[in-house]
Amino acid sequence: MAEKKSASAKEEKSPARDDWFRALEDDLQRTKEAVSHDLVERSGHRADINRELIGDLWQLWKKFHEIGVHYTLEPSYETWAIFTDNFPNGEWQWRQGFNPAAVPMLQLVDRTQDQGRSGDAMKCVYYDADGKSRLKVLFEYCEGEHYYKYSGWKRLWSQHTLYDASVERVDLAEVRKIFADVVKTWFESHLRHNRDLILKHMKRSYERVEAFNQ
Repeated sequence: MAEKKSASAKEEKSPARDDWFRALEDDLQRTKEAVSHDLVERSGHRADINRELIGDLWQLWKKFHEIGVHYTLEPSYETWAIFTDNFPNGEWQWRQGFNPAAVPMLQLVDRTQDQGRSGDAMKCVYYDADGKSRLKVLFEYCEGEHYYKYSGWKRLWSQHTLYDASVERVDLAEVRKIFADVVKTWFESHLRHNRDLILKHMKRSYERVEAFNQ
């Protein structure tokens, strides 16, 4: 019996087994360091992009505000800005503690009640595909309502993809061209009180990728 215990102890402490586990530990540590580096780099890219996008969307929000059109910006300026001068056109600075890398979606949303506009939105959304973080810019709007027998009335939504790229390849100049193209027509549609202008522009100029009800 003592001989069996001795043999078992020798087997548990065999050099081959120790070498195998040390090799595994080294592999796991390298994986941990690689993933950590990737996450830090990804977070840095996302923070830089979001700072720029928040600034851009804030400028657009102010243009609609000037003509008395009610829009909301998400994340709300209350979470990321401290105004040191008159609101909303005065100087502002980033709020301490705000982490732009932690924002998964930014959106400019039309809250106008007439012509079914409420909920029309331009969105910047992060998502993962094939192990990479990507940024997609969408325009979303409601096309009406439909009655479903078992769930009642639901709004019918359409989304158009305006831009889609991996985070490390995001071209802010291209994103800003798209913002300008969309907002020019969106703004005019409010001045003319004609929502069809922006809907026709979307259907004519950008791919429709998804329809859903809500």
